[in-house]
Amino acid sequence: MRIVVCVKQIIDPELPASQFRIDAESKRQRANGHPLVISPYDENALEVALTLKEKTGGTVAVVSAGEPSAISALRKGLAMGADEAALISDPALDGSDAFGLAAALARGIQKLGTPDLVLCGCESGDWADRTVGPILAEALNIPCVSFVAQVEAQDGRLRMRRVVEEGYEIWEGAPPLLLTILSHESNVPRYPKVKDIMTASRRSIPTWSAADLGVEAGDIGKAAMRTEVQQLTLPSRESRCELLDGEPAQQVATLITKLRERKAI
Repeated sequence: MRIVVCVKQIIDPELPASQFRIDAESKRQRANGHPLVISPYDENALEVALTLKEKTGGTVAVVSAGEPSAISALRKGLAMGADEAALISDPALDGSDAFGLAAALARGIQKLGTPDLVLCGCESGDWADRTVGPILAEALNIPCVSFVAQVEAQDGRLRMRRVVEEGYEIWEGAPPLLLTILSHESNVPRYPKVKDIMTASRRSIPTWSAADLGVEAGDIGKAAMRTEVQQLTLPSRESRCELLDGEPAQQVATLITKLRERKAI
């Protein structure tokens, strides 16, 4: 089975909120030298791919569309056990929305070779965007199953446990497929070994431009945007403490009245 995993490099989402800064012009978070990591759900997707490879054979490739710094995220993917990696990086991608990114990723995946399975995180760890995976499936003209927690290969087919509001659904399908992956106890990302990290650091990773992939200028960048971020701000948190007078029974009655006034109960 040939598996391709799409990964995105983001600023570590575990940073304290006090360290987040927003660029007013680009409406994006400023890097400010903060640590860069693979988006968490993308790591879960990579772990699913590596587990399937170990059980059924085949290859795993990791691909990313972003800044040149994303090469470090791809090297981590190689250190974890991926067989190959490729970066799509081009100033023409700046300002791309989910449709533009999907257009570039689709061409990159096709250049790597026709996949049996494409895996993405169910959402990005910075924008919480849940649309790239389904749009990418449309661009590749393959079925998509979203919010998958577990995947098993059986007799050339895939059996998937999909999370829904009431619990789980069991889906089955034959490749090619695109799945968006949730975190689950079965796909906790492995830690790469030191020797594998050293080997990955010496691997050559191709970087492709939009022209290398034959991506049309009208399909990426600001000119191709179908969605627009009009404002991005950090949430402000306020707290207020009010002491209630009287005996406990009177305090309870007053509290209930205030909660009802605020329609909290």
